[in-house]
Amino acid sequence: MRHPLKAPKFLTAPPEEEARNSAAVIPTTVLAVLAQVADEQGIAVDPWLAGMGLKREQIDAAATRISYRQAVTIIRRALRTMPDADIGLRVGSRQSLGTFGVLGLAMLTQRTFGEAMAIGIEHHPISGALMDLEFEALDNGDAALIAHPRASADATLPFLCEELFASSLVLCRSLLGPGFKLARLELTYQEPAWSAEYRRLFRCEVRFGAAYNRAVVDRQWMGMELPTHHPVSAQQALAICREQSASLERQSDVVASVERMLRLHLREHPRLGDIASDLNLSERTLRRHLAACGQVFRDIHDRIRTERALELLHAGALRIGEIGTAVGYSDPREFRRAFKRWTGGPPRAMRPPRHQAQ
Repeated sequence: MRHPLKAPKFLTAPPEEEARNSAAVIPTTVLAVLAQVADEQGIAVDPWLAGMGLKREQIDAAATRISYRQAVTIIRRALRTMPDADIGLRVGSRQSLGTFGVLGLAMLTQRTFGEAMAIGIEHHPISGALMDLEFEALDNGDAALIAHPRASADATLPFLCEELFASSLVLCRSLLGPGFKLARLELTYQEPAWSAEYRRLFRCEVRFGAAYNRAVVDRQWMGMELPTHHPVSAQQALAICREQSASLERQSDVVASVERMLRLHLREHPRLGDIASDLNLSERTLRRHLAACGQVFRDIHDRIRTERALELLHAGALRIGEIGTAVGYSDPREFRRAFKRWTGGPPRAMRPPRHQAQ
């Protein structure tokens, strides 16, 4: 097995966390680089996207937004097909200051590296980061960037950490020069077979099996002034970051509300106008809000139906026709056709072996 952690048993997340993980507000920054590497190696990307309501070209589109759950599902599928064990390090290392967009500009124009680091952590969601970040000031004056997985850790955790810390290292070296290095890197998972690649890239002590996933930065770097400091540009870029962060939060609420109403009324096959009415919005206004998130109602609806159908197929208690009814299809044949369009295969193929006769 390429990655050292086993996938966990299914756990039901709290409603607020479930809504957050299913809201389509994350830029496809990481997936775009991952797909580029796959293209170069002749690996098909389309199978990663089955049932997601996404096409290959949308991964490269700046306006596309996906949910955390979609991103992790795509990464999990990708890891099964990519031949390089250290793919997370490769994807992170291939990013640049430009990958971080306006957040990279805001950091580049700050007065000190410490100020840049604080802004990067505060506004990290707008860059497409797939882990939650926080800042910690250590007793000896050093600082630490701590990364928390947004859901129960599974086989994607090494990839997520590799991508995050490698891309962060690229960003730091863009700000301070190639001489920058961490004091140490700490990771919660066990040492993988390719650990030598970590030490080659980071050029510092790397501890596996640690209490936290964190990158420790020596205090000498924190007060270092950036040669690219520009007060006016810094203010302008930071204002845009704040607006994007606020917009991200608003969009997250709208998409999560649509998904919640779809799940409540899935059997009734709700249409956009029905959901808009439930949310006290006009159909036009709701469509505009979704478009601002890079979303289309039909794609969200299909994704929710796919997720529910897969859940019921895995449970094995209902027949195919009954599952179709549960997700809004009165005709089992229509459900089978739709399911194959969503996932690339028939419903029966998705059942556990003991239930495939149903």
